[in-house]
Amino acid sequence: MTGIEKAFAGTPVLRGVDFTLAHGEVHALAGGNGAGKSTLMKILQGVHRPDAGTIRVGGRPVEFGAPADAEAAGIGMVFQEFSLVPTLTVARNVFLNHEPRRFGLIDDRAMVRRAGEILAGMGVDLDPTASLHTLSTGYWQLTEIAKALALDAKVLIMDEPTASLTKSESEALFALIERLKGQGVSIVYISHRMEEIYQICDRITVLRDGGVVLTAALADLTPERIVEAIVGRRMENALEWHERPAPAETGTPVLEVRNLTAANGVTDMSFSLYAGEILGLAGLMGSGRTELAKLVFGIDRPESGEILLRGEPAGITNPRIAIAKGIALVPEDRRRQGLVLEHAVRDNLLLPVLGGLTRGGVVDDKRGDNLAARLIERLQITLSSPKRPVRLLSGGNQQKVVIGKWLGREPDVLILDEPTAGVDIGTKTEIIARIRELADAGKAVIVISSELAELLAVSDRVLVLRRGTVTADLDRRDIADEESLQLAVQGV
Repeated sequence: MTGIEKAFAGTPVLRGVDFTLAHGEVHALAGGNGAGKSTLMKILQGVHRPDAGTIRVGGRPVEFGAPADAEAAGIGMVFQEFSLVPTLTVARNVFLNHEPRRFGLIDDRAMVRRAGEILAGMGVDLDPTASLHTLSTGYWQLTEIAKALALDAKVLIMDEPTASLTKSESEALFALIERLKGQGVSIVYISHRMEEIYQICDRITVLRDGGVVLTAALADLTPERIVEAIVGRRMENALEWHERPAPAETGTPVLEVRNLTAANGVTDMSFSLYAGEILGLAGLMGSGRTELAKLVFGIDRPESGEILLRGEPAGITNPRIAIAKGIALVPEDRRRQGLVLEHAVRDNLLLPVLGGLTRGGVVDDKRGDNLAARLIERLQITLSSPKRPVRLLSGGNQQKVVIGKWLGREPDVLILDEPTAGVDIGTKTEIIARIRELADAGKAVIVISSELAELLAVSDRVLVLRRGTVTADLDRRDIADEESLQLAVQGV
């Protein structure tokens, strides 16, 4: 890709970008949220057409007017948000929209056979006739890759492929990437996780403000140099833990959970959370972290046990009651659960507080505009207009909107489920700083994160969950390092 330029509504997004991908290379594409990574890859995928510049595949100039043109040229995309149908089998998902046919009808037998051959070539032991909804997230990711390979892809674009994978599933994915690389498949690997980039990538290109600021072999770069290129300034100890004054644990906890058990997998779980405290939840996928959040927020109902707020039974039977009692939840899946994508940024920010902005049943637009403006400034949300649809924002700015919409209600308990998933290091440090500010203001905060370094940077105390219950309650000062916490999570 040479001299690629793209603007939306007169706003430049890409400015003369050059990007090359060698045969059998894993090339990392990094940059802050809004740097232009997704736009560049959507141009390579045929979703957008460039305003200027050329694309060559195998040395030949090509023009992609639609994704089908890119697929025909051997370019496949593995999406961060899965483009799969849970109720269909693995084989049907692999060949979705290009099913093998016989006499005009879908040939199921051929589809299962060919899907099995692709999976076997990937070194994956997966039944192509299994229904996708019965499988773990790791197998969903492998199905996405098989779907791209079914189109005989020679180039794979992987967008944050480990965002929803466990450590063991991620390692299996890295082994697969090595096998694909050995078969001559070239991979563009988009990730914010530095340890992954160094583990599997050969080169890296960093975008900032729509232009290339760095392209080099990873062997020639330090992580600090890459982070500096991404954020445009030196980041000193971005994820360093700052010991905060211990909350007063002698009074009544803001939130107390006693012997909570539910059908969603939570079993005899108990803990307390005090005002001004940041409580981290660590655990493997399926350990009960998100399930606990759903119980406290009233999405799911407990079978036994109780939830107390300020020493009194909470009586939370649905999210509406939880919100009224001062509890807020930033969900793991921001796009499906945290935002109304087609609505404006302003409208998303005001959703939880509309009742307090009405006069005579009509929303006071002036008050709403002022509140939205304050939240945008407070969270440093980058956007051209508050009236812009939130789906057009970068992932990091979308996450800030999901967090910001609750701050207008000034909740007493804020639960954040994977609050920095898929955001760049600069945005991650901003979010961590906001979490600390909230706790300093007396809010009780629960942070759920699969990134242990992030959890250690922000938490005052860490609960280790396994099989739906608390197996360890650790003061942050007693956790020596990330490896120690990893051993606790693994039950070693």
